[in-house]
Amino acid sequence: MPLPSQQHALAILTEKGAWGLVSTVVDRPGPGEILVRVESTALNPLDWKVQKTGYSSMLKEYPAIPGSDSESAGVVVAVGEAVTNVVTGDRVVHQGFYTNRLATFKQYTIVDADIAAKIPDNLTFDQAATVPVGLTTATIGLYHETGGANLVAPWLEGGRGKYSGRPIVIFGGQFVIESAKLSGFSPIIVTTSSRNNDLVKSLEATHTIDRNLSAEEIQSAVKKITSDPINVVYDAISLESTQTVAYDILSPGGTLVNVLAPLIPESKRTEDKKVISAYGSVHAELNRKFGQGLYSSLTGLLESGDFTPNPVEVLPGGLAGIVDGLERLENDQVSGRKLIGRPQETVPPI
Repeated sequence: MPLPSQQHALAILTEKGAWGLVSTVVDRPGPGEILVRVESTALNPLDWKVQKTGYSSMLKEYPAIPGSDSESAGVVVAVGEAVTNVVTGDRVVHQGFYTNRLATFKQYTIVDADIAAKIPDNLTFDQAATVPVGLTTATIGLYHETGGANLVAPWLEGGRGKYSGRPIVIFGGQFVIESAKLSGFSPIIVTTSSRNNDLVKSLEATHTIDRNLSAEEIQSAVKKITSDPINVVYDAISLESTQTVAYDILSPGGTLVNVLAPLIPESKRTEDKKVISAYGSVHAELNRKFGQGLYSSLTGLLESGDFTPNPVEVLPGGLAGIVDGLERLENDQVSGRKLIGRPQETVPPI
């Protein structure tokens, strides 16, 4: 069946402007690239933020197609020269990026084959689409040589269980918890809401703490669980309030990983505590080698259940339904699950 020349895409029509469905070209893959028919794409908060703020450093052309911080799961429909790890017909999962060509809020998208992974048979497209951004951010923050805490990744030789018996404190983040488990950390202490407490425990966090407690109460609860040094704290929420208590929990010589820019008051900062911000994109040059290693192992890690997909909520209406989903994310109305759009269900069809 010949590839279409045009496709539907959800776009920001003008800088800080309205959303709208547009017709755009279906790109063809260049050397090292693949063309993916997007069956499922997951929503992330950055996608509503780029619409509200413009983020001129990221979006260079309008109409601008988001899905740049989102995930895609679909079928390979064309491969470029020198691609050897996948073939036409393979089901793959990958992360989008900040150009119309690589974004995922459309029916077909391009990705470099070395940062795409085959989807194992035990996962649906919807499930697979929940993985890339969260997993990438979690693992870069923990295991990247320069952009993270420089731990040995569990998919590398000697990495699995390497940190057995060492405590870790985590503020949110399913894939951070699963990574900590594979690395052998114990106890795994996680702050969570009562609504997500059962989910966090199912991920085998050894201890949970109510995130609505005061900073002093959270610190006290950690001390009751372990008296060992806390050398790694991962704050996947990264508000000023969470970063501050995370920093206070961190032992001298340890590393605090945030997913946003540091917000800890300078008056509290000391030279013996390292603070980093994990940049969760395998497209970025500084993360590319790391991403290649992660994606070359990802199929097996998903097939074995070492990493598991987030709970899913599918949005109706194809690409058009994504707009309401982004509004819910903006209003903090989504917790403990990933919102999924299905671009091929967009009507009218092209």
